[in-house]
Amino acid sequence: MSMKLVVGLGNPGSQYAGTRHNVGFDAVAELVRRFKPGKAQLKFSSEIWEVFASAGKFLLVTPTTYMNRSGEAVQQIARFYQVLPQDVAVVCDDMNLPLGRIRWRASGSAGGQKGLADIIQRLGTDKIPRLRLGVGRPPGQMDAADFVLSRFRAEEREESDLMTMKAADSIETWIADGVASAMNRFNRSPEE
Repeated sequence: MSMKLVVGLGNPGSQYAGTRHNVGFDAVAELVRRFKPGKAQLKFSSEIWEVFASAGKFLLVTPTTYMNRSGEAVQQIARFYQVLPQDVAVVCDDMNLPLGRIRWRASGSAGGQKGLADIIQRLGTDKIPRLRLGVGRPPGQMDAADFVLSRFRAEEREESDLMTMKAADSIETWIADGVASAMNRFNRSPEE
């Protein structure tokens, strides 16, 4: 069985911690909390945690490049560990989903997400599972780039924390049972 890679996208540095753009980092941090793999290794322009679980060995990764250069790190790791694109799950923010919604896809375009776009380009395929985490739309005339680099408002924090937990649950499902299972269990909206 080949190894799986869970890549949370975000920007490095404390000034970006807790921003909408860093929800991928938050999901990986939650998995690190759950699996307690010890200290991260710093290599391939990333923080990497090796996890040994009942479903096999997998890597939790947060690239230390900036978001739009995430593909550099992912390409190096995938090449070194010989991980196939379909065994790489990219976890990223999505402004087209309402806050709190999560959506798995097995493949497709980057949908404007620059980190995902760079990974697709570097790996040479769009057949890369991705988990999109809803961060909502910018209010009024606010610039999209400013919006994703903003922190969640106090009244949004509970919803974003719940989304992080749900994202981590769904990643565990992906690791154990694959993308179809994760899609079936987690893509429905709460109202459905």
